[in-house]
Amino acid sequence: MLERNVETFIGCDSDYDKAKLVLFGAPFDSTTSFRPGARFGPSAMRHESFGIETYSPYQKRDLTDCAIFDSGDLELCFGRAELALADIEGRADTILNDGKLPLLLGGEHLVTLGAVRAVFRRYPDLHIIHFDAHADLRNDYLGAELSHACVMRRCYDLLGDGRIHQFCIRSGDREEFRFAEQHTELHPFDFDGLEAVVASLCERRTPVYFTIDLDCLDPSAFPGTGTPEAGGVSFMQLLRAIQTVCKANIVAADVNELAPMLDASGCSTAMACKVLRELLLTLAP
Repeated sequence: MLERNVETFIGCDSDYDKAKLVLFGAPFDSTTSFRPGARFGPSAMRHESFGIETYSPYQKRDLTDCAIFDSGDLELCFGRAELALADIEGRADTILNDGKLPLLLGGEHLVTLGAVRAVFRRYPDLHIIHFDAHADLRNDYLGAELSHACVMRRCYDLLGDGRIHQFCIRSGDREEFRFAEQHTELHPFDFDGLEAVVASLCERRTPVYFTIDLDCLDPSAFPGTGTPEAGGVSFMQLLRAIQTVCKANIVAADVNELAPMLDASGCSTAMACKVLRELLLTLAP
């Protein structure tokens, strides 16, 4: 049984046995291609969460009414991505084996691969819904196949064609977009097509992994991220999209790529906290 973290995300202090949702952090950013700092995202979200309320006026629900457990951050090897991914996979596997839904806090986006490996082993018909500014479909980045620029390509290696649904994508090299045309379902710039994708997945009761790279948000609202890209969505667009996705059979999820020190105002961390609160409340039974 996992032990509760000393400092939890606000309202996420249920007993492990009673919890339906389990948070865990992966403070890793060793393959970041531009500005580092995402390793500090999970702890910043916990600490700054006490600046928001447990109650959501958007959903008329309160985190204190939900059974959510925060197990804290993993202690990861910064120098070896594969070792870090193995630890993330192990924690996700433990949570799944205990009949609970794992919700991973990154860290850079590569951490998603560790959780997806554990979830895919349990759900071989898994699909991924991916919100991001970047396609993350490079086969390698400067020779490294384990990079946050390659995370969806490594997930594709597991899942295969037509099972990764990408939204808000507005950056990538030419080969990534060519690869997506053949192998993933890429929706550029916004959430057009999301409702149809979710309806199809719901109809088949398909297990879904939901990954949110916070740089899908426009940097005018969310500058505290390692690779900001102009032309992103607003908080309200993201909130509505989260509510749409969570109608599907979500079996695991993550939120990643907050680099808190890159926004000295603290607004990016506050927004990340609010996104996480709304995601938790949407997923909680």
